[in-house]
Amino acid sequence: MSNPKADEEQQQALLPKYEAPPKKDKVKTAMIITYYALCSSLMLVVNKVVITSVLPAPTLVLTVQLLVAVVVVLSGDALGWIKVDKLEWDKVQKFALVVGGFLGTLFANIKVLQYANVETFITFRSSTPLLLSVCDYIWLGRALPNARSWGCLLLLLAGSVGYVLVDADFRLSAYTWLALWYAFFTFDTVYAKHVVDTVQMTNWGRVYYGNFLALIPLAVMVPVMAEHNILAAVVWTAPKAFILALSCLMGVGMSHASYLLREAVSATFFTIIGILCKVLTVIINVFIWDKHASPEGIACLMVCVVAGTFYQQAPRRQPQAPVVSNADSGAAGQAQKQSGAEVPKQASGSRNSSSGGPPADATGGQLLQERQSLLPKTTSSQLASRPSVSNNSHR
Repeated sequence: MSNPKADEEQQQALLPKYEAPPKKDKVKTAMIITYYALCSSLMLVVNKVVITSVLPAPTLVLTVQLLVAVVVVLSGDALGWIKVDKLEWDKVQKFALVVGGFLGTLFANIKVLQYANVETFITFRSSTPLLLSVCDYIWLGRALPNARSWGCLLLLLAGSVGYVLVDADFRLSAYTWLALWYAFFTFDTVYAKHVVDTVQMTNWGRVYYGNFLALIPLAVMVPVMAEHNILAAVVWTAPKAFILALSCLMGVGMSHASYLLREAVSATFFTIIGILCKVLTVIINVFIWDKHASPEGIACLMVCVVAGTFYQQAPRRQPQAPVVSNADSGAAGQAQKQSGAEVPKQASGSRNSSSGGPPADATGGQLLQERQSLLPKTTSSQLASRPSVSNNSHR
């Protein structure tokens, strides 16, 4: 019969377990997170300044940033400072959807910053891990979050809904762009992680592919959206040129840090880190602009941040082998006996059976009695004539 306790232990052994990475990997991941945090926190603020005070043309700004990234990467490769993958058709095909998600996310990001305050964008981003945890489970081989993490994700969603309800600066156009950004961001995060894990490339190669392939459609969109006319009307000064150049250089760093972090952590944890990085952005925003959320809105934002802080990354799922119960093992052993595939001890038993011994399914007591009956009988006179063990040892 099946042993329920043994079956349960076997099932528990197959459950995913968290394995702590080596100390060296922890230090490397911490450095990547710090690098990403600096780029992410400052990039949002600098882009906000560029769009509102320097060049109110989001598509053109994004095109310039991508162009500068391509030039910087190719120059570094030509000088031998970095290694960049050359364009290959197979990699271009696999990277095409990454570029689509990347392009859509960046464009919607800039449009959101054009029409809404920074807190609105941050709070909506705080709700994305709820969906990404399920995507991690379905497509990226992660386990589902534990009860604590599910609670944190639901708290993230509650904080986001609360912010929408109390936001004094509600704008339908901004929330429309936020919904579009939400869809692009979810796809980009999941698919980019898949490509990073499956396509062998250098990290600077990923930066080059992402920026170069996105530059082509954006360069076409600038005249279509008539943003070149805005550029012609801008009165350039040294501070304006410096801010635009700074945003371009930070764009290079952000792209590089983003791909490094995608490779190091899960898609959901990647998003959680991005959310927590925005705490610094909120602090900077308080000292720069007067277009802030209400105190109630800020409170909802902090609820989202706290929930994100206590989230635990789900471990990778282990492939589950089929569980064999005791009943199945007995049936398998009986089948082996019928087919003649027996272990050595069973083979000796089968030889006894062929020579008149007990059948294969005899009990242990019957088998012992049968074997004792086959032993030669020894008389008392024979025992007396045998030398003792002590005598043999002296010899």
